[in-house]
Amino acid sequence: MADFVHLHLHTEYSLLDGACRIGEMLDEAVRLEMPAVAVTEHGNLFSAVKFHDAARKRGIKPIIGCEVYVANGDRRNHSGTPGETANHLVLLASDMAGYHNLIKLVSAGYTDGFYYKPRIDKELLADHADGIIGLSSCLKGEVATHLCRDQPTRAREAAASFRDILGANNFFLEMQYQGIDDQQVVNRGLPPIAADLGLPLVCTNDVHYLRQGDHRPHDVLLCIGTGKNVADEKRLRYHGDQFYLKTPAEMAAVFGDFPEALRNTVAIAERCDVDLSGTVHRLPNFDVPAPFESPEDYFAAVARAGFDERRPRLQALRERGALRHDVEQYERRLTYEIEMIRKMGYAGYFLIVWDFIRYARERGIPVGPGRGSAAGSLVAYCMRITDVDPLELDLIFERFLNPERVSLPDIDIDFCERRRGEVIEYVTRKYGRENVAQIITFGTMKARAVVRDVGRTLGMSYAEVDRVAKQIPQTLDMTLSKALAENPALGEMQRTTPQVQELLDVAQRLEGVTRHASVHAAGVVIAPAPITEFAPLYKKDDIVTTQWAMNEVERIGLLKMDFLGLSTLTLLHDAVDHIRRSTGETIRLDGIPLDDEKAYRLFGSGQTLGIFQFESSGMRETLRKAKPQRFEDLIALNALYRPGPLGAGVIDTFIDRKDGKEEIEYDTPKLEPILHGTYGVIAYQEQVMRIASDLAGFTMGEADVLRKAMGKKIASVMEAQREKFLTGAVERGLATEVARKIWDLMEYFAGYGFNKSHSAAYALLAYQTAYLKANYPACFMAALLTIERQNTDKVALYLGECRDLGVSVLPPDVNESEWAFTVTPAGVRFGLGAIKNVGDGAVESILAARRESGRLTSLNRLCEDVDLRLVNKRVLESLVKAGAFDGLCGDDAASGNGTDRRRRSAQLLAAVDGAIEHGSRRQRNRDRGQHELFGESEALQADGTATRLPDVPSWTEGEQLAFEKEALGLYLSGHPIDRFRRELDRAGVRAIETLDQPAASATVAGIVSQRRDLKTKKGDPMAVVTVEDRGGRLEAVVFPEAFRKYGRLLDVDALVTVNGKLEIDEDAARLIVSEVRPVDALLSAAGRPLAIRLAAPPADRATLEALRSVFGRHPGNGRVALEIELRGQSPPLRVRARLNRVRVQPSDRLAEDVEKVCGKGALSWG
Repeated sequence: MADFVHLHLHTEYSLLDGACRIGEMLDEAVRLEMPAVAVTEHGNLFSAVKFHDAARKRGIKPIIGCEVYVANGDRRNHSGTPGETANHLVLLASDMAGYHNLIKLVSAGYTDGFYYKPRIDKELLADHADGIIGLSSCLKGEVATHLCRDQPTRAREAAASFRDILGANNFFLEMQYQGIDDQQVVNRGLPPIAADLGLPLVCTNDVHYLRQGDHRPHDVLLCIGTGKNVADEKRLRYHGDQFYLKTPAEMAAVFGDFPEALRNTVAIAERCDVDLSGTVHRLPNFDVPAPFESPEDYFAAVARAGFDERRPRLQALRERGALRHDVEQYERRLTYEIEMIRKMGYAGYFLIVWDFIRYARERGIPVGPGRGSAAGSLVAYCMRITDVDPLELDLIFERFLNPERVSLPDIDIDFCERRRGEVIEYVTRKYGRENVAQIITFGTMKARAVVRDVGRTLGMSYAEVDRVAKQIPQTLDMTLSKALAENPALGEMQRTTPQVQELLDVAQRLEGVTRHASVHAAGVVIAPAPITEFAPLYKKDDIVTTQWAMNEVERIGLLKMDFLGLSTLTLLHDAVDHIRRSTGETIRLDGIPLDDEKAYRLFGSGQTLGIFQFESSGMRETLRKAKPQRFEDLIALNALYRPGPLGAGVIDTFIDRKDGKEEIEYDTPKLEPILHGTYGVIAYQEQVMRIASDLAGFTMGEADVLRKAMGKKIASVMEAQREKFLTGAVERGLATEVARKIWDLMEYFAGYGFNKSHSAAYALLAYQTAYLKANYPACFMAALLTIERQNTDKVALYLGECRDLGVSVLPPDVNESEWAFTVTPAGVRFGLGAIKNVGDGAVESILAARRESGRLTSLNRLCEDVDLRLVNKRVLESLVKAGAFDGLCGDDAASGNGTDRRRRSAQLLAAVDGAIEHGSRRQRNRDRGQHELFGESEALQADGTATRLPDVPSWTEGEQLAFEKEALGLYLSGHPIDRFRRELDRAGVRAIETLDQPAASATVAGIVSQRRDLKTKKGDPMAVVTVEDRGGRLEAVVFPEAFRKYGRLLDVDALVTVNGKLEIDEDAARLIVSEVRPVDALLSAAGRPLAIRLAAPPADRATLEALRSVFGRHPGNGRVALEIELRGQSPPLRVRARLNRVRVQPSDRLAEDVEKVCGKGALSWG
């Protein structure tokens, strides 16, 4: 046995401080023949279970501990200078009582004592001292702190206080030495205190990284955690390179004069014995009502009652000849599942899930139809835990619960994203606030992120780091080693640039290290007693979570539920509500037909933006090829559209067989009923199970074991399963060669096979969204736009979808708009809540004013009636810029005369200050019970305002669109590029929303909405710009060579055409720019004249003189023609006259000036 054990060690779970990875650290401990090792994270037990299990697996005794922060006084006193309110203390659990006390101490540090750090105090320590061994810790320990301040008496008092709390045999004075001068002071001061108080000594190395050479990566990690640069002399640092996992010999060399301190490490390790092996399921108690005597009886009754509620649907299907299985089969399956669930001891689990889902349904909270393998359970269907009929879709119960592989059921539930919290609150109230918590999750430093983090701390410029990071592919599970292997350019940068070499070397050492803790998006723990009886708690931003992540929570036997928030359920709920309000129809989603022609036409056209699971450009292209015609097709496509099947060409085989282009052949007729729904392709794990059962005699439980072995490619298990399958298949009449061929087929597809239960449940959600979109497009789009209102990219995309669907989108209006997008007879009305700078409080104040006073007739009237603290100047300006006051602009403006509307909007914007002053005065007088003289008549002036509007210049069309973009984040009434669209189409310029395939050369046109100037490593300028047209936006990368030629053309708000190589990466497109041209240059090159349409009789001289003045202000080489429309003819006769002596420079400003004179729509190109 080694004569030294590490008792003070930090892994990566001492976030951004420790750098030891648990597995690597334990492997090194095995190599050094260490019998035990302790892990003592800073203030937490994040790693305890993971460390325990990994150590036991390697034959090392795990010592569970924590370096806690002990408050200088009461832990609940949250005042004082950060860093001076607590000292360090190492606590180790010597037995299970100590382990549970450690859980309570660490939990209280977060829930009661957190002040910059999670702190306990001596009072709390005294209450939970049983089974705890304490070490006095590092230089930040209380004893060491006093010794460094030359306060030996106070150091002795501190040591005595811990001795009195923990016991003389349970408190050790800790010696460390990593070459720091203060440590020598402490090490000289500790032995006299030990002798005086009868306390033992112990030595540790305060391990923060694994090897001596890891000092530099650890130093960078500290800088990442503190936001500092490594060159900063004043930052936190660990001096020297000695905080690594030293060998016993190295520790003996340091502490040779204190052999008892070395021996005591082993003695402490021998005393510590905490064994967390095994998993005991700890389900909360579910109280059953009378007359039921047990959860099992009540569960069976609830399940059978649920089946009786489902029975009328089955009878209706039978009457239509559409029931695939007779009712007796349902009854037999139900009885089998009930008995199996009772036998496995999970009746209470089902009741818990049933109860909170019932609560949600009773309160109108949308619940998903199911997810995961639970959709394969008829009991779950009967209890309305799911809404997918498993017999109808041939789903398998044993894929969910396997009696031959007993494990706690895993039922994840989707709830409406907006109201998910209500269900969690119900569960918290029902089972007790101390018994329920959310679950922690840990974020790690991924390949690109760690490069950016490390580069920043090394003092590299953003452009330098960005150049390296962009060389790392953005694919799933990408690592730096993979990136270096796959991208020669990255390897070349590493070899030729010393700074990049250091960056990548350090980044590789830190890649995958835990970076931060956060709240899991869905996980909730429900315990039968306070959670601190089983697991430690963490608290941040008033949200309490477990300190252990999902796997560890399940590993110790606690019940974990996933309460997922799914925006699709919110979308469906809101769309149905819009339908009810606008048509009077009440839609029941569980009653819509699954054979609606409009829905399948929509799928087949690929018009599935906004459709759950079917929205990506790749999936839309697949749908256009596949043309699904039945629900089974949707289930299959949802299962097959994944990297594995796509890469193997499985989805192409599926489509070709569906279309009859490829013959479907079965090696045995027994396969036909199993695979006919997927045209002979194995798409689902359930099909593998069914083949094993029907062809080789496996029970469904055995078939699930086979399915899992195939999916994980467990070689030892696979060989035994293969022999069993071949033997069983041959015994049931298959030729050996056929059996082998089928096995090979199963083995091949098992790597790609997907859970049909999950795919079916989500295909149902997709179908429901498609049904509503196809049959009630305005209602669907109103709901969709509301949900995505904060994502301007998606709103712009969905506005284009509205155009394609023939749904008009009306601008926001202070009298007509609600907070959300709403449905009107004319189309979808933009919601006030989607306008930038207009908060929910401001919207509610406007709506309240409308309810109280009726229609708002003027800006002044609005300011009289709203709360001006909420509807302030910024809000009013945003409303004007968004066009929300256009309805107040008088008859001419409201009827669509753009010039009048733009002038009135300019006047309203200039009038905001005066309107606020007027409204404030009226409100003050109203509060005093006074009325202004002639106050009522002011509101009745003909122009709809209380005072004359300022006389200011009209906005140009370009200014109006720019203000609209500022307020809405997108162009709604038009787009600066629109006037050139016909000419751009002729020139082969593509709309951005149509870019869904990579191309060596693609040309787009739009406005430059963003520009970010960068520099390469060599200092060469480059840029990344965003180009927008009406339907979408595209990132364009302008490397130095192109930047030198075209950088001057790419100012923000410039209208340009851009050509380059189009790259598509996981639905994100970007253009590598090779050429940029102003839009007007394209028009000039096309040689088509500017055509101006005038009505006959010819316009008066003033109009012609105004046009002449416009032409004079825009000289160039473009030709001009006048088109005169003779309306007395039928049809009207149009005469064109070229102005041979007039030449102009085509531009957006020229177009605006012409339309000011001749009206909107009078101008065209060509």
